[in-house]
Amino acid sequence: MGLSGALLTTTILAATPAVASSDTSSTTPAPVAPAGAAAPKASTSLSIRSVRRTVLAGERIIVRGRLSPAGAGRAVALQVGAPGGGWTTVDHDRTDAGGRYVLLWRAARTGTKRVRVGFGGTRELSSARRAAGNARVYRRAFASWYGPGLYGQHLACGGTLTSGTLGVAHKSLPCGTLVTLHYRGRTVRVPVIDRGPFVAGREFDLTAATKARLGFGSTGTVLTTR
Repeated sequence: MGLSGALLTTTILAATPAVASSDTSSTTPAPVAPAGAAAPKASTSLSIRSVRRTVLAGERIIVRGRLSPAGAGRAVALQVGAPGGGWTTVDHDRTDAGGRYVLLWRAARTGTKRVRVGFGGTRELSSARRAAGNARVYRRAFASWYGPGLYGQHLACGGTLTSGTLGVAHKSLPCGTLVTLHYRGRTVRVPVIDRGPFVAGREFDLTAATKARLGFGSTGTVLTTR
């Protein structure tokens, strides 16, 4: 009996399956980033504090602002819209420790220019752009005005002159050419609608409505983009 009982006990123990200990329980391993993967870039923003956008030809358009997050030595560019589309870089500056920049451009030719500021980014920072509006580059021109006594007459470029007609007369600019005029803080953009003035030294004749919009007197100097 003793021998058979020992054999039975041995057989039962051998048939019992092994139970895994808590030290060997399986868990899902954490994903491993691919070797050489770039870290995500921090987002950046450009702010514009001030823009000197009304200048005479030969003067400087000035844009001041700040790049965030702040840091010294980051390259910021001033860009001007090209006539056929796209942008032309006209100045660079590097930010100071507070992220501030000053960009300058001496505009040689008259006209209305689209202006923006750009930051190309770095390995740690994303790129950023910010529109700075339109800058207007003017020259001086002597002007007069006309209207009363001529209402109802035909204009050289078509149509009839009335007290509400907006536009200017010019000797040679093509009919329909848009001219931006600036006078003592006021600005209008009107088309060439007539020929004149026919007085030596005067470049533009303003209609009565254009004169009123500008707050212009009888004769004097205006600023023009043409």
